[in-house]
Amino acid sequence: MPERPLRILVVEHDAVTAETLVTQLRQAWETAPEVVLVPSLAEAVQRLGKEPFDVVLLEFGLPDGAGLGNLPLLKGAAPRVPVVVLGSADEEALAVEAVHAGAQDYLVKSQLDVRWLRRSIRYAMERHAAEMALLDAEARYREVFDHLTEGIFRTTPEGRYLMANKALARIYGYSSPEELMRSITDIGSTLYVQPGRREEFMRLMEQHDVLTNFESPVFRRDGRIIWISENCRAVRDASGKLLYYEGTVRDITERRAAEERLRNSEALYHSLVETLPQNIFRKDIQGRFTFANQQFCRTLGRPLEAILGKTDFDFYPPELASKYQRDDARVIATGQTLNLVEEHRLPDGRTLYVQVVKTPLRGAHNQIIGLQGIFWDITEQRLAEQRIRQANEELARSQAELQRKNAQMAEELRMAREIQMCLLPQHAPVFPPEAGPGHGAFAFTQRYLPTGEVGGDFYHVAALSETEASVFLCDVAGHGVRSALVTAVIRALLEELKPLARDPGALLTRLNQELLSILRHADASILTTACCLVANAVTGVLRYANAGHPRPFHVRRSTGEVTPLPRPTPRPQPALGLIETVAYQNAEITLAPSDLVMLYTDGLYEVHNASQELYSTEQLEEAVRARLQEPTPDLFDALLAEVRSFSGTAQFEDDVCLLGVDFLQPLHEP
Repeated sequence: MPERPLRILVVEHDAVTAETLVTQLRQAWETAPEVVLVPSLAEAVQRLGKEPFDVVLLEFGLPDGAGLGNLPLLKGAAPRVPVVVLGSADEEALAVEAVHAGAQDYLVKSQLDVRWLRRSIRYAMERHAAEMALLDAEARYREVFDHLTEGIFRTTPEGRYLMANKALARIYGYSSPEELMRSITDIGSTLYVQPGRREEFMRLMEQHDVLTNFESPVFRRDGRIIWISENCRAVRDASGKLLYYEGTVRDITERRAAEERLRNSEALYHSLVETLPQNIFRKDIQGRFTFANQQFCRTLGRPLEAILGKTDFDFYPPELASKYQRDDARVIATGQTLNLVEEHRLPDGRTLYVQVVKTPLRGAHNQIIGLQGIFWDITEQRLAEQRIRQANEELARSQAELQRKNAQMAEELRMAREIQMCLLPQHAPVFPPEAGPGHGAFAFTQRYLPTGEVGGDFYHVAALSETEASVFLCDVAGHGVRSALVTAVIRALLEELKPLARDPGALLTRLNQELLSILRHADASILTTACCLVANAVTGVLRYANAGHPRPFHVRRSTGEVTPLPRPTPRPQPALGLIETVAYQNAEITLAPSDLVMLYTDGLYEVHNASQELYSTEQLEEAVRARLQEPTPDLFDALLAEVRSFSGTAQFEDDVCLLGVDFLQPLHEP
């Protein structure tokens, strides 16, 4: 018994009985126990949850209790405190029920005396301590059993699980041992992948009673296949009858996978070594051959058995064998790779070049145990390198000449650009000639952006009289020298055909014929679009014709409208240089003060963005409408910036030309 005074909780509602119990308890030991008296089950549960006690004396018939149903409540509050039930009835069946319900003893209150009470309490505490020790031992065993990394099992010969731990359930993919044992009722058909594997297991167990490292592929719960290793023993009764199998399981999937990778790697290595066209060999520290591939055997003209254990002196002239051994000694001494090209003079006078690579072989402890060599004929490669060097030298000479010619061509292109720029109008006409900037009838704005040194776009602005201005814009297909030459021809033809300039349709008709005649002699066909217009400074009448060119915009600033100029004919007329008999027609509109006629080439809108979307004429028209109140120079710069932003680059894909004719105010008749 404990040396300290016992703490006893007495749960008794009857005051007389309670007083008797307290008196008897204090007389039962030399050191009087500390007795705590409570009259109800609720207060007993509350005190047990807060204070330590050595034993509880519980009245069976508490008014707020439920007889033996009170025991689980007390056990829930203090599971490690023994309980002795006190009752009025002397019934053996009731005593048995009390013990089964969790009490350590059942005492009849009318039969109590000091000696009997002390002995009952002592036995109750001793039995309870023994039960707690057993439960603790079982808990410790279960803790170890369930937390082992290896699976533990016990199975019947028929293939059912009698016992399994958590590790085994985890290996097989089940949430608990109970689920594992419910799910697998026939190990042979459910668990093992290979048919007959369970029978093989049982046959070996029958022969030896013990089985170690029995490796098998098995199915997990999710259908995935893993590898396991089993250690097992057969458990028999005294007569030798087999009762069950018990043992352990380890998941060896990773180990088997590593072994498989190693086997595959070795197989791949040997496959490569034997199929490579290079000669491969290995030697030990003494210079003896320990391995040679088939190519090396063919080179020496001997089978592998005749090579292994031999040295270079068995196959090569002494001076060559000595060189090879010196090279080998260098690799073994330094532990460094030797990479060199050997040059051999053949009897017929030809030179043979051989690439040789020797590397040290190391053992398990990183010590050098030999070397591996590989060599192959690189004669053709060396000869090819010589040819390449000769070709590179010739190419270098050609490149120097090409650079000289490129520089000459660049200079010529620069001069061509300067000449082409000189062909463009240097000064716009003024109506009347004496008018200052912004005070005449017309204002002309241009933006000319060739993509190369020279371009295929061309424009011309000239005064036909004191009251009429001629405006011409064309776009020769492509960009570069050929297109620039055609623009020079057109510029010359415009001078020649100047008498027709007041009639845009007649001018384009004649220009088409002349171009066809020139290009026919040059055996060339080049598409050229053009737009020609004549504006009257007095009346504001604009007469124009179009040869397959994008229709200019008529920008009415006073009304906020932007529309393409109406076509002279129901259908667009063809570009220049295609059809000889075409007669280009004129159309007229009347300009109002502040109106703008905007001419442009297709390089302005035929631009793609990163998604390969095309900037459309509709987008261009909308951009003009959004800025129509801006001065024409600002408008043109904004349009160019917007298209560049759309494309995501600072460059246009084709030549760009913008030409604007602002009708500022009518000119009075001279």
